[in-house]
Amino acid sequence: MPWLLTTALLVTLAQSPREPGLHNATLEVDGVGTITYGLWVPRDYDAAEPRPLVLALHPGGSPGPGYGSQFLRGFVAPALQDWGAVVVSPDAPGRRWNNETSERGVLALIEDVRATYSIDPARILVTGYSMGGRGTWYMAGRHPDLFTAAIPMAARSEPDEARNVGDMPVFIIHPREDEVVPFEPAERTAQEMEARGQNVSFLPLEGVGHFQMRPEPLRRGGDWVRQRWTER
Repeated sequence: MPWLLTTALLVTLAQSPREPGLHNATLEVDGVGTITYGLWVPRDYDAAEPRPLVLALHPGGSPGPGYGSQFLRGFVAPALQDWGAVVVSPDAPGRRWNNETSERGVLALIEDVRATYSIDPARILVTGYSMGGRGTWYMAGRHPDLFTAAIPMAARSEPDEARNVGDMPVFIIHPREDEVVPFEPAERTAQEMEARGQNVSFLPLEGVGHFQMRPEPLRRGGDWVRQRWTER
């Protein structure tokens, strides 16, 4: 069954459009509960012009309410502010991203955003860092019909996820000196994808560890994704 049909039952009502800028918001999702999330509406937003949509998945640590908004404000927005995209960054409803509760919540949130704002279905990016990067692989591998690009950062993947993304553009970012998530499996995943003819690019980060990454690599990944989109 298409994902839109499965999640249509989860959302209560689409929310009213918000003014441009950064907002903290909530969404009630049947079977999941209240999802808190950060939402960025571009300053030049016009419903007549479909926009890219970015789903940003926060890392682990000690998240509390508003962790997604913090990740959006401090990391994602500085990197992708020139996109003119609608960006949504939820708090993980299932404590981690790679489980059914978080998956249901994320899909319901995306459906609500798409019902509220003018979104280009050909430009929907999922990205995340560490735990959020793991979630990026999970969501992209399970929903290649929804997402049209992925940028996992400092994260591991499962073999079937890398295969399941098909020809989706995937830009993998990983610190070479990562002391939490080993570098070599990420590099090997990129090499295997390239050998299969998939649309992948790999950016190893030199001289930084797991907790030292800044927005600039995500900006580079975003530039690469936009170029892939224009080549279709």
